[in-house]
Amino acid sequence: MTGSESILLDAESIARIVRRIAHEVVERTAGHKQLALVGIRHGGVPIASRLAAAIGETLGTKVPMGAIDMTLYRDDAGSALLIPKLGPDEITFDINGLDVVLVDDVLQSGRTVRAAIEGLLAYGRPRRIWLAVLCDRGGRELPIAADFVGRELSVPKGYVLDVVAEGGAGDGARLVPKVAT
Repeated sequence: MTGSESILLDAESIARIVRRIAHEVVERTAGHKQLALVGIRHGGVPIASRLAAAIGETLGTKVPMGAIDMTLYRDDAGSALLIPKLGPDEITFDINGLDVVLVDDVLQSGRTVRAAIEGLLAYGRPRRIWLAVLCDRGGRELPIAADFVGRELSVPKGYVLDVVAEGGAGDGARLVPKVAT
């Protein structure tokens, strides 16, 4: 780490946040038997996996977990990437009638979440879609809010929030100077 980076969350903080969000999901969904989690590629998938394990442990049952790549549903898909790198969707269960918790690492503009919801709806009609995020950094461009928030963080101009939450010692949320493009 360089002197210009700041650690906002360490691995233990992220582990605590994941446990707390898991308990909040169980409480808010009343342990709903028709619960599933879907992580948004790429940062939301490891968090969704960790949440599914923690919720499953609390409920004493396996919670279905999937992944969705929202790249093709972006409102700037035609101009954002010349050659988009797509990850496969991994939703191997019927989402119709389920309470689906959509999971991502960072919520900012709301555009990624909007695209992920559109992609999720291509698989069916959930009973309800909840949103869980590890970090909410503000800056909304769309009227989207998370139902479950790990931590609200301020990111000063000229910095980006770099989040790693894969369940290892290197996990963390760091402020990193934005590289000029």
